[in-house]
Amino acid sequence: MVTTGERVERAALELFAEKGFAATGIREIAERAGVSSGALYHYMGTKEDLLAQVMNRGNARLLHLAEAALAGAAGPAERLARLVAVHVYVHAHAQLDALVIDSELRSLGEEARSRVMELRDRYELLWRNALSEGRAAGAFRFNELGIARLALLEMCTGVARWYSPRGPVDDRTLGETFVDMAFGLINACGPDDRRLTHADVAIPDLNGLAADIAEELAKVGETTGGWSET
Repeated sequence: MVTTGERVERAALELFAEKGFAATGIREIAERAGVSSGALYHYMGTKEDLLAQVMNRGNARLLHLAEAALAGAAGPAERLARLVAVHVYVHAHAQLDALVIDSELRSLGEEARSRVMELRDRYELLWRNALSEGRAAGAFRFNELGIARLALLEMCTGVARWYSPRGPVDDRTLGETFVDMAFGLINACGPDDRRLTHADVAIPDLNGLAADIAEELAKVGETTGGWSET
């Protein structure tokens, strides 16, 4: 059963994605959530509090799923492949979160922004470590670590702007395709100098993994009751 607080957060997420934070009014959020403007403050505090809640939930969910997916990964190539698959999976199925998180950081005050950035930095460190270790081992061949990390994240994040679960590509194919492109971007090679592909690494079933850690995801704020937002 969806609670009133969850309806309020969902309404705010939709409106922030459609209109932007600044153009969204408190009355609009209340109307879409089906509550009075006065009652809304009981569930959200300020509008900025609600934006911070949405952004922290999305970042925490991404971080938690990534950490779970990395368990048991064999080497930097497999860790990077799993990070790519998770990022694409989440951005394909939580598109509204992605749009708000990527565009509204400027709308937060210093304290709220600091918390959002803390979660983002912890997540991006997973990428930095995998890329750095892979380059040090000679498995990845690129020059600038920061540029490689940002290029990969930007490529994978873009899924949120065009992917439809009603299209012809399933989650598995989508993830494997992006892993192949990521390996190509950083010149990922095996010991025999052969170019790596998704077939060289083990990527867990992310639908199954998300179900397995549903309780943990709930603790970090997964409240939408499902990730399909398109």
